[in-house]
Amino acid sequence: MSELADPIAATAAGPVRREKLARALFRFRQSRLSLLGAAIVALVLFFALFGSVLAPYPDDVRGSVSTAARFLAPSAAHPFGTNEVGQDVLSLTMAGTTVSVLAGFGVVIIGSLLGTLVGAVAGFAGGLVDEALMRFTDLVLTIPSLILAMAIAAALGPGFENMVLAISLSWWPGYARLVRGEVLAAREEVYVTAARAIGASPARVLFRHILPNCLSPIIVKMSLDMGFAILTVAGLGFIGIGVRPPTPEWGTLLSTARSYMPDYWWTAMAPGMAMFLAVFGFNLLGDGLRDVLDPRGRR
Repeated sequence: MSELADPIAATAAGPVRREKLARALFRFRQSRLSLLGAAIVALVLFFALFGSVLAPYPDDVRGSVSTAARFLAPSAAHPFGTNEVGQDVLSLTMAGTTVSVLAGFGVVIIGSLLGTLVGAVAGFAGGLVDEALMRFTDLVLTIPSLILAMAIAAALGPGFENMVLAISLSWWPGYARLVRGEVLAAREEVYVTAARAIGASPARVLFRHILPNCLSPIIVKMSLDMGFAILTVAGLGFIGIGVRPPTPEWGTLLSTARSYMPDYWWTAMAPGMAMFLAVFGFNLLGDGLRDVLDPRGRR
């Protein structure tokens, strides 16, 4: 019975979903700030994919050293100057986009999956399961996320994978509480009662019917969290726990540049501007998606 009902429901819901998507895209296009955020994010993603290839001095990205060219001021040949070993700062920043943005995506995806699973099970099961999972979530929330990430990263050791895992393990509680609230509200809806009445299993009700209707706030939170995830990745790199040289990453570039401030200020300009634009773009895009996907939070 449930196998017959699902195709019929999907067929009926198709035109409705397309109409909602068209309306959402129309609302998104009406916001200039949202479009600006989308353009900035597209530019950041472009450099994340092709930054290392398009870098004007690819040898510098691979660790080439030229002491004769150290601390050259910004010029036509080096728009953002060179660093303490003669490497082009613009090339390092472009290549570092890949590491910083990829790490941010990894943190948000892993954190959202862990948090969604915990929150969904807690909200749907209720009772002692809900109480145990939420008290553990509250316990993790009492520890500042950056401090917890630093502790885990220090225990795991430096490296890209360890850094992403460390931050992700401190990132999931926000998603758990968000998803739990959404599931608690959704499990009382009529379509959930109907799914149970036609014999759908609890797992099918949760993952096939409830969670798809909770995606909007999750997507909004993920887009808003991207900027903060990039900042956290840079923060760990800045204090020497994350990715270490010679791998270019915005946080490590700023950490090295601080030793030569303010005399050689240009060594910090490019990675600082790149980080600002990335965080600014993702925040604007997240605000736009919130207005489109979450009518209750629309200004």
